[in-house]
Amino acid sequence: MENLLQSVNFLFFLFLLIAMVATQLFINGIIAGAIYALMASSFSLIYNIVKFMDLSPGALFVVSAFSAYVFNVLFGLNFFLSLILALIIVSVVTIGINKFVYKPLRNKNANNFILLLASFGVFLFITGFILLIFGAEVKTFGLPIIKGYEIFGAIITKTQIILIVTSLVLFLFLQLFMKTTRLGKAMRALADDRQVASALGIKVEKTIAVTFIISALLAGIAGILVALEQNLEHAMGFSVVLKGLTASIVGGIGNVPAALVGGFLIGIIENIGIWFLPSGYKDAIAFVILILFLLFRPRGLFGTKTREEVSG
Repeated sequence: MENLLQSVNFLFFLFLLIAMVATQLFINGIIAGAIYALMASSFSLIYNIVKFMDLSPGALFVVSAFSAYVFNVLFGLNFFLSLILALIIVSVVTIGINKFVYKPLRNKNANNFILLLASFGVFLFITGFILLIFGAEVKTFGLPIIKGYEIFGAIITKTQIILIVTSLVLFLFLQLFMKTTRLGKAMRALADDRQVASALGIKVEKTIAVTFIISALLAGIAGILVALEQNLEHAMGFSVVLKGLTASIVGGIGNVPAALVGGFLIGIIENIGIWFLPSGYKDAIAFVILILFLLFRPRGLFGTKTREEVSG
């Protein structure tokens, strides 16, 4: 009888331990998914409206994080003022990228592959410049007070809660902006047909410029949120490019609302996956998911057929 009670107690303890670990991994997945969803929205917004896969949000993600670090830590400015200034820097940088790189290429009718290569060049140039200025040393900065809360044995910090809530609120604002504002409707019209939009009096280049700014702000805010939670390094953009692109493809490339689903799905799957695999395989999990979707469902979970596919 005593042995039976010991066995029951052991199984009960094991069940609680497994439940606690699973809850922590799920929470970690939600936290990571919030960042991936922002990045996926950034990628999908540009793809939906400008019609090419732009990798520069990955670089702007890094620019924003390091800019906030400079203003807050090196210059000693107010934390929230530092965030605002960092987003201004990101907006200026993306305006420059569009004006001096993408717009000249669009004027020359460059195809999507050329634009993709140009964006990759921009990504490498910016991240290399940050490495030159700041070096390879890891930098840190964050909120002054970090308090943990327990949920079914798992721990989530105040910073992580802010990260998740901010991501969801921004996503909601983006959807309202796209559906209710005049500029948002112009962006949607441009996404449907550029020639018709131009004929209706929509200023195409102005709308494209605004699209890049909004995309950059999403990536910039994601960079700041990650900087609050993790360390800063010049190569931090490589991982979010992979995860953001994977999330946008899983949801449905060009489908901005689906980016939210794709982001959280990738975040949860990769964190549950490291329960069974070493943590070093975390990025590999996202890469495998990307390959599987490209092979078997390239339109993603909520993607729709293109005009060419329908007519074919």
